Amino acid sequence: MASKRQIWVGDVPIGGGAPVVVQSMTKTETANKQATIDQINRMHEAGCEIVRCAVPRDDDVVALKEIIAVSPVPIIADIHFNHTLALKAIDAGAHAIRLNPGNIGGADKVAEVVARAKEKGVPMRIGVNSGSLPKHLHELEKKNSVEALVTAATEFVALMESLDYEDFKVSIKSTNVPNTIASNRLLSEKIDYPLHLGITESGTKWSGSLKSSVGLGTLLADGIGDTIRISLSTFHAEEEVKVAWEILKALQLREKGPVLIACPTCGRLQFDMDTVVAEIEQRLEAYEEPIEVAVLGCAVNGIGEAAAADFGIAGAKNEGVIFAQGKALRKVPTPQLVDQLFVEIDKSLERGGEVEFDEAQSAEGMEFIRKIEEENAGDLTPEKLAALEAEKANEGEDITAGLAELPQVKVQLDESISPQAGRRFARN
Repeated sequence: MASKRQIWVGDVPIGGGAPVVVQSMTKTETANKQATIDQINRMHEAGCEIVRCAVPRDDDVVALKEIIAVSPVPIIADIHFNHTLALKAIDAGAHAIRLNPGNIGGADKVAEVVARAKEKGVPMRIGVNSGSLPKHLHELEKKNSVEALVTAATEFVALMESLDYEDFKVSIKSTNVPNTIASNRLLSEKIDYPLHLGITESGTKWSGSLKSSVGLGTLLADGIGDTIRISLSTFHAEEEVKVAWEILKALQLREKGPVLIACPTCGRLQFDMDTVVAEIEQRLEAYEEPIEVAVLGCAVNGIGEAAAADFGIAGAKNEGVIFAQGKALRKVPTPQLVDQLFVEIDKSLERGGEVEFDEAQSAEGMEFIRKIEEENAGDLTPEKLAALEAEKANEGEDITAGLAELPQVKVQLDESISPQAGRRFARN
């Protein structure tokens, strides 16, 4: 269930129905003020709404005060092991403190930090990682790691409440995706505090993005989670922010900038779509409007596949079509597709999102698509099958009649039957 309680980190609300907040963590040594500030600014430009900085030494606390003064977003001080650094970070103006009560030195140390946080009105993030559970839960972890994680979290919540402190959010992070999902689902049933989601030590930009998308996407789709951090093995923290936004956009939880749709390509591809998609993606980074742009590698399936897109292109060997809102705008030579696509996007944005169609050019574009479809009439695409079923249904016929006569292929292929050479996929 969604978290009922809400806290504020600086001017950013978390939980209680607020939009899911994107946060990340600097990769620089916090004591290196300029490098840290530069990275925070890049993260902010990418859409980061809260930034966490590691504070393992006194030099970091000194730098933290100056960083907070110029940061465009609230700063969380990340503290482990040494509770005095948490006290100093609060005094330095940190907007929040990240604390793991299990490794900070005992309940008395936690109480000191809580007292200072209450005095200054500073919220906290408390929680556990799978690799840092309290010692008394190690045996339980061996038997049931999910139960151990949730037990640790609920014990920490109880500790905070016993100290009359409720200005916190909770996190359970694991390197194991199923465990992260299961533990957060269980925890969300037990507490109503805001939940911070993440897959800890998830891996490289490639593998980590996938694991995070699966784990966090599953929870967010269930309505669980109030703020997220993508943890990737990269020194470019803004890449974590970009992945976080793509997850939220894919689930339609938040909007930020354009959405790019691109077909996976196949043997029908007749132009250099890889380059075209890369160029479009790069040029879209300059736009803040949440426009949806589709790139189809061919016209066989028509623009119906991307009818919901605001704009798009359907390419072919020598010519292609620029379309908008499911209707062809005009036919364009393939080398000009990208430039002319952005001409149309810019014209529309200047008109407040209105698209102007020239009926003659639109008709020419639709005729071009029709001819391409005729050339590939033997391909039984999902769209053609749906049209066939609809036509027969309208005529009162059994929509499955005749389908059994179509080639029924049961695939059991090996390399001798279907070699991979020259193809765009690898067989498992």
